[in-house]
Amino acid sequence: MSFFFPEMKASQYFSMSLFLLILLISCPWLISANPHLNNFLGCLDSFYSNHISQVIYTQNNASYSSVLNATIQNLRFSTPTTPKPLVIVTPLQTSHIQATIRCSRTNGLNLRIRSGGHDFEGLSYVSQVPFVVLDLTNFRSVKIDVKNKVAWVQSGAILGEFYSEIAKRSRTLAFPAGICHTVGVGGYLSGGGYGLLLRKYGLAVDNVIDAVFIDVNGRILKRKSMGEDLFWAIRGGGGGSFGVVLSWKVKLVSVPSTVTVFTIRKTLEENATNLVHQWQSVGHKLPGDIFSAVTMRKVNRNGKTTILVAFSSFFLGETNALITLMKAGFPELGLKKEHCTEMSWIESILYFGQIQNKSIDVLLDRSYKSPLNAPMVQNKIRLRQKPNSKSWIRKDLV
Repeated sequence: MSFFFPEMKASQYFSMSLFLLILLISCPWLISANPHLNNFLGCLDSFYSNHISQVIYTQNNASYSSVLNATIQNLRFSTPTTPKPLVIVTPLQTSHIQATIRCSRTNGLNLRIRSGGHDFEGLSYVSQVPFVVLDLTNFRSVKIDVKNKVAWVQSGAILGEFYSEIAKRSRTLAFPAGICHTVGVGGYLSGGGYGLLLRKYGLAVDNVIDAVFIDVNGRILKRKSMGEDLFWAIRGGGGGSFGVVLSWKVKLVSVPSTVTVFTIRKTLEENATNLVHQWQSVGHKLPGDIFSAVTMRKVNRNGKTTILVAFSSFFLGETNALITLMKAGFPELGLKKEHCTEMSWIESILYFGQIQNKSIDVLLDRSYKSPLNAPMVQNKIRLRQKPNSKSWIRKDLV
């Protein structure tokens, strides 16, 4: 549709068009007709106008797409039809987070909180209603207290940054978390946290002893002031469900200076079905110093499709002790010394993260594309209370 004013000359049309173009370039927020967005930006501006250009990215900002996509780990949620946030806020200080919470609430906007972007369902950067992403990438401080075996780590840090700081200060301290080093601490701890040290020290959240938390009213709370019910809820109840956790105080755990790892691979033709069936019965009975896992994938061997099963283990100790324990608990696997590799705990993160020919400095690389993560992921989990039969395993594998 075009509008024409007969009393205006061509030169006047040009002058008015030029004026409007300059106005929109100078004030890009005016391009939006969304009242939620304009009111939200106005609200933020009233809180910290001096820093707004440093932490606010609207869809009109040239850096908007790069900031949004920087930590989207699941490309299922990076398509043209995926709902996009009206605004991305990358706070530099606590008051920025408080203002974002208040302004989102005042203007009826859903608030999504992102630390590492590994959410399987994109919940940290996707919503079906108008929303804002609060990206904690600038909140990534890690402070290690070796003497008291504790650490404070901010939610925007990735596991690799946390692990690296521990390893710099001690070869015999660790934290029981996961093997994908680009996962954000905030989302990981909010969801529970499985890892190699699970059988010895429990979930990651079992080792959280305090937290700094901002609630829906913008109040800054710690464990004592938030109460035990809320403190329990933020440790596994899901990121962003109750408020924003700025940082976590965690217990560090003791590990030997040398740990042992191994991976033994078997195909269906090499008795894999029987070994998987046996592993179900003995895996949970092995000593707590041993973590074991079984993974399976289809492969082509000599022109024939088969299933390759990998039996992997992590042991808090040296090779000889592990072989003795495995001979007693799972002799059918046939573990030998040549299957085993001794290393430090921090090196085991690279081993199980399938990071080859890299130094531990790779753990600081937030943009590293882990082979553990497929570009487009949708996971399904089946829980069974009883061991599967051999026939069921073979059918499931094939």
